[in-house]
Amino acid sequence: MGLENRGGSQGWRGGAGEFAHDYMGHRARPSRRKMAGIGCFLPTISGTTDTNSPCSPAELRRYYWASKHSIFSSTRRHQRGSRPGIGGLVANKGAPQFMSRYTGPKARINRRLSTQIYESAGAVRASSRRESPPGMHPRGRKTGNYGAALSEKQKIKYYYGLGERQLRRYYELASASKGNTALNLLTTCERRLDNVVRRAGFTKTRPQARQGIVHGHFRVNGVKVTKPSYLLRAGDVIKLRGRDNLKNLYRGVIANNSVQPLDWIEFDTENLTATVRSLPTSNDISLPVDANIVVEFLSR
Repeated sequence: MGLENRGGSQGWRGGAGEFAHDYMGHRARPSRRKMAGIGCFLPTISGTTDTNSPCSPAELRRYYWASKHSIFSSTRRHQRGSRPGIGGLVANKGAPQFMSRYTGPKARINRRLSTQIYESAGAVRASSRRESPPGMHPRGRKTGNYGAALSEKQKIKYYYGLGERQLRRYYELASASKGNTALNLLTTCERRLDNVVRRAGFTKTRPQARQGIVHGHFRVNGVKVTKPSYLLRAGDVIKLRGRDNLKNLYRGVIANNSVQPLDWIEFDTENLTATVRSLPTSNDISLPVDANIVVEFLSR
């Protein structure tokens, strides 16, 4: 029995051919389920080319599931990944891969933000910025309130090596804590393990500190930590791994590195250890940034 003979089925009058005819004639836009399960397979169901011929509900169900497994499954595999059954975790070859740390030109970031974000020698030499943009007839640089807030937020992200989700998480921690939210945000960033390793004097730059931590060169309270985002507390002791090649490497870096002594970090050059005396304060923030604008920007 065709669907047009059912009582009360006014929407199905004329059988499935009405949907197929509308789709082929571009007079209606049915859903993907109706299009793939009914319209695309109607000639096969009815055995004829008449688009108004009825078909049974069993045939509709059978060809609907056939179309779902044949069309939709291949489409999902093509869109998500080259291997089926992985949920898109493995991308196709040639797809862009995103990293959590910045690996692009560092001097460009220094010039754009007008701050010594990256401390490598090449980035410092190439960070000089002209007053006007390049070109014969340049336009003046104008920055609004949104652009200024975005620039301050990018300073924090590039300086401490944070992602957008990490910065949002630090903001939530800072807003949930007592005191000034802007100061809490910056002190949380200063407590990161890679930042403490850099400011103590083990390395010259934060990317070097991050690489050493990931490679397992440092111990925190006698335990190996490979997370650069590990938040230190007062009393934590950072010690270099007991290998002669690592000690010689870092002693050479320390000898050529000039670091100002800090009140909240005690650094022992003989034993290659750094002790966090206390939590950083507003005077210990190393990045010149307006954190209040960043807090207003993140709170929207």
